[in-house]
Amino acid sequence: MFGSFRALFRAPDRKHRKPGLDLIRGIAVGMVLLGHAWPAAFPSAGIVGVVIFFTLSGYLITGLLQKDLRTQGRIRYGRFYLHRAFRLIPALIVVLIAFAIVESVWNVLGSRDEILRTVIVGLTYTMNLGFFDRGSEAMRHLWTLATEEQFYIVWPALLAFAFRKNRVRTILVVSLVGVLALCAATIFLTAPDVHKVYTLPTSWAAAMVIGCWAKIEERRIIEWMSRCRRGLVGAVALAALLVLGFIHDGKDMPLTYLVIGPVIAIASVGLIFEYAKWDELPSRHLKPLLGLGVVSYAAYLWNYLIVNWMGGARPDFAFGAASIVLTVAAAVASWYLVEQPATNLRIWLENRNAFKRPAGAHRLQRKDLEEARE
Repeated sequence: MFGSFRALFRAPDRKHRKPGLDLIRGIAVGMVLLGHAWPAAFPSAGIVGVVIFFTLSGYLITGLLQKDLRTQGRIRYGRFYLHRAFRLIPALIVVLIAFAIVESVWNVLGSRDEILRTVIVGLTYTMNLGFFDRGSEAMRHLWTLATEEQFYIVWPALLAFAFRKNRVRTILVVSLVGVLALCAATIFLTAPDVHKVYTLPTSWAAAMVIGCWAKIEERRIIEWMSRCRRGLVGAVALAALLVLGFIHDGKDMPLTYLVIGPVIAIASVGLIFEYAKWDELPSRHLKPLLGLGVVSYAAYLWNYLIVNWMGGARPDFAFGAASIVLTVAAAVASWYLVEQPATNLRIWLENRNAFKRPAGAHRLQRKDLEEARE
């Protein structure tokens, strides 16, 4: 029994991790940390970081679903959602518990009366829906998690349907046009207070669709990039992302949601295809950014809350640096004490066949897969 307990806290197995993808995660969460630490200096860095995450999510999730469709003839929904739950929920619960305890005892943010509402909205992944009272402002960053979870609900079924009908590209085009049209409609309805659409799921869904498209068209994109000068696409993409992080009043401009967001997503695709092929980092100086990428999920969860507990962003360097140091410390602790044990527990349960295939799992005929070339 004690051996199994110790196994939950064994050293992380990184042999299946791609350093290039962790580096992209590090860039993304690094932009978020900069935006929260010094918002006057990096006014749109948070937007850039979030869109990178959304794009990478679309790319990676589509890859997992494609593998299931091609090797299993179906999407194993139970396995997919089990993996997502073990990866995402434990760290979220810990952050919400910490928020509830600190506010109950010390009421640092004056949010004592909002604890229950905040926790419910956070756990139900509804922080991005509408303009209702969603609890404490310090936890509003959970809107990105809500958008991700809603993507996990919609996209697997939609992709399976598209494969069956041999219309994957068509579905991607329709989805992209549809979400941009909905985004434009919400901007029109909220004008001149355009910033109100910032947390809505339709405002950034285009980034996820572009990430999905990148995976579907992976072969063509790689072939195109192979004809470019080595490293050029990645360098241009990274430069574009860094420059876009300095845009002022990004949340208030319709252009941000309808044009700049998709441009950030396309630049993110350039980074994905440039860095994903790396088996090793080209320089040891990138290791801190790589490490930040490994703990990026927890860093995102903790950072905005920590900044608010510290009294809100201030222009001085010391404040921003302190918020980042505290965030990284919390993220590292979360990785070793919460996230990695949760992953090890999930693997242990799967090895013991504790989870059976759910009834009604969506199946695809093999001939459908062979014909699904779009």
